[in-house]
Amino acid sequence: MGDQIDRAPDGYVVSLQNCMNEERIAGVVGWDKTVGAIPALLGAELYAPGRVRRTAARGASPYEVYRVGEVHGRITKRLEELADMIRTIDSVKATTNLWGERWSKLCVNGMANGVAAATGMSGNEMNRDEKIRRLSIRLAGEGVRVGQALGYQLEHIRAHEPETLARAAEGDARALDEIESAILAALNSNTRSDLARPSMGQDMYKGRRTEIDFINGVIAEKGREVGVPTPSHVKLIEAVKRVEHGQIAANPENLYAI
Repeated sequence: MGDQIDRAPDGYVVSLQNCMNEERIAGVVGWDKTVGAIPALLGAELYAPGRVRRTAARGASPYEVYRVGEVHGRITKRLEELADMIRTIDSVKATTNLWGERWSKLCVNGMANGVAAATGMSGNEMNRDEKIRRLSIRLAGEGVRVGQALGYQLEHIRAHEPETLARAAEGDARALDEIESAILAALNSNTRSDLARPSMGQDMYKGRRTEIDFINGVIAEKGREVGVPTPSHVKLIEAVKRVEHGQIAANPENLYAI
């Protein structure tokens, strides 16, 4: 890829994958040819070969669906051009906070994707189940504390204030009530199809390797580096790998003890 990008002096690489990808990409093509893009609020599923369906309505969120940003945080001409291209699909924001946006999306994935893989549940089913819903909140809160320790300026996580999520995860009753009320209100708003399944749950269903090491694994690894415990992530990783290796079947019971 490095040789190919060199043939296009003004070219650059954009990845819409989950996880923290820009450093890996820059290691191949260079930081000057790396631009970040995040599908922050997109729900979609490849349900058959060549057939994709969106599981959340276009423009359904009050927040921008996509975020694009330069690694150095400035708004550039190429970033605005990229935003214009993506705007033909759905709403987009050119951000000066790529790294905070990235970690915030990692927290979103970290609170749902592995849970879907270990339980076999859809997103709405997870939110209806009190034990699973509260585990998701703890996963998000641990991710927030790691991101804060890393110095990131975190954005809203599924429309929730990061600090409120963290306090809810740590046992603050008022914060927990606020977060759960918001989750249940969103559940009752019918903005997401009951078919919507987080991507790692789709991977498990289709027998593909999951991204658990690159989502929850990254949160746990970075937590160890900065001295922030992430026990829920560590236990979730263990459960997902047991399902992935065929040792147990996907079931909510796999996570009730976490």
